[in-house]
Parts: sequence; C-alpha cells; structure tokens
Amino acid sequence: MQTTKQIIEKSGIAFGTSGARGLVVYFTPEVCAAFTVAFVESIKPHFRFDTIALAIDNRPSSYSMAQAITAALAGINIQSEYHGVVPTPALAYYAMQQKLPCIMVTGSHIPFDRNGLKFYRPDGEITKDDEEAILNVDVALPAFSPLTELALLSGAQEAYIERNVNLFNKNTLSGKRIGIYEHSSAGRDIYRKIFEALGAEVISLGRSDEFIPIDTEAVSEEDKERARKWVAKYQLDVLFSTDGDGDRPLLTDEQGEWLRGDILGLLCSKALSIEALVVPVSCNTAIEKSNSFKHVERTKIGSPYVIAEFEQLAKRFNFVAGFEANGGFLLASDILVNGHRLKALPTRDAVLPVISVLAESESIINRVNKLPKRFTASDRVTNFPKVKSQQLLSDIKANPKSLLQSLGLTQDIVGINETDGLRITFVDDVVVHLRPSGNAPELRCYVEAHDQDSALSLLESTLLSIKSLFCES
Repeated sequence: MQTTKQIIEKSGIAFGTSGARGLVVYFTPEVCAAFTVAFVESIKPHFRFDTIALAIDNRPSSYSMAQAITAALAGINIQSEYHGVVPTPALAYYAMQQKLPCIMVTGSHIPFDRNGLKFYRPDGEITKDDEEAILNVDVALPAFSPLTELALLSGAQEAYIERNVNLFNKNTLSGKRIGIYEHSSAGRDIYRKIFEALGAEVISLGRSDEFIPIDTEAVSEEDKERARKWVAKYQLDVLFSTDGDGDRPLLTDEQGEWLRGDILGLLCSKALSIEALVVPVSCNTAIEKSNSFKHVERTKIGSPYVIAEFEQLAKRFNFVAGFEANGGFLLASDILVNGHRLKALPTRDAVLPVISVLAESESIINRVNKLPKRFTASDRVTNFPKVKSQQLLSDIKANPKSLLQSLGLTQDIVGINETDGLRITFVDDVVVHLRPSGNAPELRCYVEAHDQDSALSLLESTLLSIKSLFCES
C-alpha cells in the first residue's frame, strides 16, 4: 500500500504562490485523496474537528476532484460539507466562523487544463510551514469508497452575502449602474445579490459555459477593449469582475479602464483607515509614497508570505491588512466599518475592496489622480520553463549590466532586490522585476515607471527581447 508522501511525490503536483497546482491529469482520485489525508493529519495535533467544508470553481474537472476528496474524508471518518460553486473567500469565511478546516478545489486564474487545491485551517489559510507539513506526512492511504453525488449546502454563500451587505446601508450603491463581467467566475451568481442589496442596478455581461482563465495581473487586450465598450454601451458607472475562484478583483474606473490590483488595494486601505500594510515586493511604490500608512512591509509574492507577517504587525498596530498586485485583499484584524464590526478574513477577497471604493462619493478617477504618479504594467512569457527562468536570473545577477543591455535596459542600476526574483531599480526610478511564476511554466515581468505609456512600452520591449534571445523560434 502506498503512502500519502509517496503518492504526492510522484504526482507532479507542487505548491505555488497559493495552493497546490498542476495539470488536471495529475489530479487522479488517489492524488486528491493523498493530499486530503495528509492535510487532515498535518493539522490534527493543533485543532479538534470532525468535519471539513468543501467547495469548487467552475472548471470541468473540479466536481470529480471534490468527489474524491469527500470519499477520502469518509474513509478516515471525517464528515464533509459540500457548498458547491462559490468564491474561495466565501468558503474560507464560512469555515472560519464555524471553526472548521476547509478545502477549495480551484486552479484560480490558470488555464482549464490545470487545477489546484487550497487548504485552510480553522483559523485561516495555511502558511508555507503548513505546506511543508502536508508534504512530509507519510501515512498509508486508506481505501475509499466509489465516488458518489454530493449533497449541496448553501451556508457559505449565505454567510458571504451577509458579511458584505451588513456593512453598509441599503442605499450605499443607490443610483450606480454596475456591470458584472461574469464569464466563468465562481461568484457570478452571488455578486448580483450583493450589489443589488446595496441599492445598485446590475447588468450581467459575458457569462460563459466554458471556463475562461482571467488573470487580473495580465488582463488581455481583448478584455481591456471589452470593458471600455461595455461601460460606454450600457452607460455603466463601473464594470466589475474577478478571476476564476473569486478572490482577485477587477474594477474599472468610470471610463472603463481596469484599475491595477495594487491601486485598488491602496484605495481600499485608505477607505478602511488601515494603519499597517503587508504587500508583496511586486506592488506599486505609490503605496509608500502616498504616506497614508504608519508602516508598510514587503514580502515575497504569494498570500502565505503576506499572512506570515500579520501576527507581528498585530502586536504594534490595531488595524492591519494586506493586498497583492492581483487585487486580492486580506484583512488581518477586525475593524469597524460604519459602526459595524467586520471580522478578519486573512485570505484574498475580491468583494470588500470593491464595495469599500464604490461606497465613497468621490469618483475613482479623481482619487487615482491624487495618488503619486507611479504606473505599473505586467505580463508574462508563456511556455518558459522554471529552470530557464532561474538560469536567466542567475546570469543577470552574475553580470547585470551586460545581460540587461541585451534586453535593451541601458540605464544605470541603483539597486537590485532579490526578495522574489530580481527587482531592478534604475537611476531614473524605473523598475523592472523578473520572476518565475510559482504556478505555471511562465516568466513574469513587472514594470513601474512615471507614466503609463512608458511602463507599457518598457514591458513590451523587455518581453520581446526575452522571447527573441531565450525562446526557440
């Protein structure tokens, strides 16, 4: 009989920036069961529980993976609660309130031929130490029964709607026309209910029966143009969307231009009067330059790294939060909003930052224009194996001036940050950040400059140079 560790090591599945990810064909019932049993065994010494909550995204493979997880739990005498297709933060919030662990079946924003598992302890999202603990569990995989249909519960959906609606009065969004680009988002049936309960008129757009991998850090030109046309055609105040599992938001301004996720996070943090922030190193430096926060901590990219800093900051500050360049907002401490206590939710959330920004009367465009003039752009080179990315970064570190000149980056370097990949600051305060993706064979590139055109131009030229020099024709 194989052990959980043996099965996982041979599976081809690995933990990335948030959760275990891999090709769908790797997520066999045995692999799903091995991860499930290993997760249970890893947290047993720390928590008492007999039930685990479970939900999925809209990927074609997600339901069968949930069936395998449920069967594995039954095989070790753990009950399961299946909440169907809901956003990851909805499942996480419900489970925290019930003091239950939970498992979300989702590949987030990556293509539909891949999928993943996100694990939550009763007190929130697991850390990198927890990931190691899961990988090191080495117990026999018990036999589990054939896969059966799952009974659907609604508790996670209801709790998430209530969390967001109860913060504000019923007229908070009155008079606003909000478009929802639904595509295949796990929250597409929930967002309308939230916005309408707050008084908005909602227009549903772009619903798809096929899974669409929306990446909020690399929005396609097609989706940019689609947003502009929809805002104009339907006379929308804003257009809202999310990635596949609803933990990364997309919000346009009044002209249909998508906000960068870190700019949305910055506006939200100001609106909620957050004192201390934790953000990944890839986020816009307008966060510090705005002088809006008592402390800003920078980490490696990935929600587990952001979460790992919360405990220490909570000892020094009352209101602590974090967000990522993808827009996902993590609330580390309970805060007061309109006289209501909002409970902490230390995992990425897409709805709170949007409602917090829309609840303010000043236009989004005006608020963005008041921020320090720092503009970012990001994209990636696909089909770029991690070993090739690491070799490129190693070569740049060994001979930065020569290698960067080959990429068309000729300015003098004033600093190189190696927190996660290579984040290079040039003498003109332009930033180029290269980093291997943690979820897929991709090389990510982030650029920051004094104006949007310069950021986009530099991003395009850098990626073209990388493809020309390091990718096979």
